[in-house]
Amino acid sequence: MTSMYQTFPVTLAAAAAAALLAAHRRREVHVRISPDLNLSVADVTLSETAACFPSGTAVAWPALEEIAGDENGCYTCVDGQIHKIQRFSEETQRVYTLYPTAGAPTMLISGIPMHRIKGTDPHQDTLAKMRAVGPLAGRLLDTCTGLGYTALAAAAKGVQVTTVELDPAVHDIIRWNPWSYRLFDTPNITPLLGDAGQRVESFADASFDAILHDPPMFSLAGDLYSLSFYRELLRVLRQGGRLFHYIGNPESKSGATVTRGAMRRLTEAGFRRVQERPQAFGVVAFK
Repeated sequence: MTSMYQTFPVTLAAAAAAALLAAHRRREVHVRISPDLNLSVADVTLSETAACFPSGTAVAWPALEEIAGDENGCYTCVDGQIHKIQRFSEETQRVYTLYPTAGAPTMLISGIPMHRIKGTDPHQDTLAKMRAVGPLAGRLLDTCTGLGYTALAAAAKGVQVTTVELDPAVHDIIRWNPWSYRLFDTPNITPLLGDAGQRVESFADASFDAILHDPPMFSLAGDLYSLSFYRELLRVLRQGGRLFHYIGNPESKSGATVTRGAMRRLTEAGFRRVQERPQAFGVVAFK
């Protein structure tokens, strides 16, 4: 992260704030909690006025009461102030909010979570998608960056990742998410801004060994489920390459309908061996 801070800022959600408040009420002097949304744990010193973190950050008790009262928000704590990690996009007219879970946070897009969070968490959801796309090597196209979890997981395997995000507001959320801010500092990740449909048109034929297509729901981004877009994905995929297309719960009425339509159009676009991967809420297809 490019920042004035030597370490990533303390970032808290309701559960951690409530744990600190409870320990303070018990008159405890030290407690171990996560300073970064369940990514790690730290020893925190509790004074009469604040919870003091090893980084030197002190979060006052009234601020922690405010955080504890908001179960849907994540807060960065800097210079004695707390700031909710939420952005309104003038470009898309959507509100993006970093949303806490028991594991990695997800992002709400106008109130709708972008990851599966029932019975799983965003990190496990990402790993399920990675398993569905299969063994990775070479070059991966990640069509919709989101919080960058997919790109970071692939890059950790040594893959060269090109990832595309429509909205600059999402890049801003990434910069303040302790789980994903390294997206911009990872050498084998190329983060791009722009419309995925237009960006894909600019890539050369057979540019990628694999594609992970994880678009917003159909009602928000129908063009990313279109026959013309699928044809572009086929064009930029090398012969023998694999596409994983996340769609959503195949057991829901809307998910089943969108899945059937997507499989039909992928086949029409020229993909072969188009197969459902219900455990990963998507389909896989080959060139």
